[in-house]
This record gives sequence, C-alpha cells and structure tokens, in this order.
Amino acid sequence: MLGGDVAERIRARGLLGELAAEFAGTFILILFGVGVVAQVAAAGIGSHDSIAWAWGLGVTLGVYVSAKISGGHLNPAVTVALAVFAGFSWRKVAPYALAQTLGAFVAALIVRWNYTEVLAKFDPGHTLKSQGVFSTLPGNGTLPVSMWGGLRDQVIGTAILLFLILAITDARNTAPAANLAPVVIGLLIVAIGMAWGTDAGYAINPARDFGPRLASFFTGYGTAFRDQYGDLYFWVPIIGPLIGGVLGAGLYRLLITRFLPAESEGADMPDTSKPSEETSA
Repeated sequence: MLGGDVAERIRARGLLGELAAEFAGTFILILFGVGVVAQVAAAGIGSHDSIAWAWGLGVTLGVYVSAKISGGHLNPAVTVALAVFAGFSWRKVAPYALAQTLGAFVAALIVRWNYTEVLAKFDPGHTLKSQGVFSTLPGNGTLPVSMWGGLRDQVIGTAILLFLILAITDARNTAPAANLAPVVIGLLIVAIGMAWGTDAGYAINPARDFGPRLASFFTGYGTAFRDQYGDLYFWVPIIGPLIGGVLGAGLYRLLITRFLPAESEGADMPDTSKPSEETSA
C-alpha cells in the first residue's frame, strides 16, 4: 500500500487537477456568456436569442473542456445538489465552488477589459444601465419584479436545471449517447433562457453571477451589489440556486429514479463520487 504521505500527495494532485478543470470550464462559460451580453446590451449587436444561444454554447464548451477531469459542474448549485443526492464528496464542495467563482471572476475581468471603450460610450458612469452585462437584476432592471420575486425565480429556474441535468446524465434513464450530454445540457440552458429569463435574468448559478458581479465592482461599478431599488441583491442569485438545485435533484429522485426499470439498475443516481464525463453542467 502507499504510505500515508504519498497517498495524500496523490489525492492533492488529483484535487488540484479537478479544481483547474472547474476553473477553466467556468472561465470558458463566462467568456461567451458575459461577452454576448456586453455585445448585445452595449453595442446593440444581436438580440435576446443571441444571448440565450451563446450562454447555451458556453455551457456546452465549458463542460467539454472540464468533464473528463472534474465532472464539468461549472456551478456550485450543481456541486451541492450532487453532494446531497449523488455521493459527491462534501470535502470538495467548497474548493469546487471557489474554483468556479474564480474562473467566472477572471473571465469577466477579460470581458470588462476588452469592452472598455464600448461600455464607456454606452454608460459613461458605469451605472445600473450596464451593470446587467455582468450580473443579474430583478426584472432585468426594468420590469416590476421585486427582490423576493427574483428569489422565487431563481429557486424555480435552478430546480428545473438540476431535475433535467440528472435526467440527461442518468445512465439508467435515456441518457444521450456518444458523449452528447454536454450538447443537450447546452440546449437546456438555451431553453431556460428563452422561457425563464424575464424575472431575474436566469443566473441559476452562484458562480456565474457572483464572480462577474465582483469583477464589475472592482472595475468601477459601485452599485454592483444592489438592485434598481437600492436593496442588497447579490445574495439572491447565490441562495436561490442553492435551494433550487437541491429541490430539483430531490424531485428527480422522488419522481423518476425510484421508478426506473430494475433490470438497468446501476447507481441510484449518476455516480459523481469520481469525476466523469457523464456528470455535467
């Protein structure tokens, strides 16, 4: 057997690789997601459909980058839900969330830097007018949705996300073949964006929202943590998705997992105790 020190070093290297993959996958996601919002909102190139498709493609590409090494979570809500229901190691939850948030933060800084001139022309004061490029607001900053409406929306949207991620990646169900799960999950993000984007901008991912929010705060957006009503809002796209993710995963287990055919039984849920291509989003 390996000595304790050697085994611990091997585990540490393995975790380091997983964290690097989560950082890189989330980094890719945000380059496309925040980048497209900057292009549409500040430059007037594209539309809501452009935003929905670019976010979906960003998820697909980010999962393909990271899934073999880390499982391609890219989202603390996914990581927590899989720890609750699918045997993912609790000791990895906080490091994964930190790596995901850091990847989102660095990617948003690059978008902020690259779109410096365009954002300055569109919104010289770096106000709420362009804050939504980086982070979400209730009613997208213009519609009469309250902070609590945004929280409701984030719980529901992330529950939908996790319910369907588990359906897509469950080998006992009709999982996509030939490594196509990331593509289908990307289409799921497109669908959520097209159907659930009004009330709170479909963050459905604490890292996706908080990392860019922090990047905008450090680069001139003094109101980054507040909504258009002046309320502290940054916690809503963190707490809402964490609750919704566990709810959605629990509903999948309650309504689907226990009724799947016995002859195709494998794990009760997708096995995420070890990183796998089939654990994603």
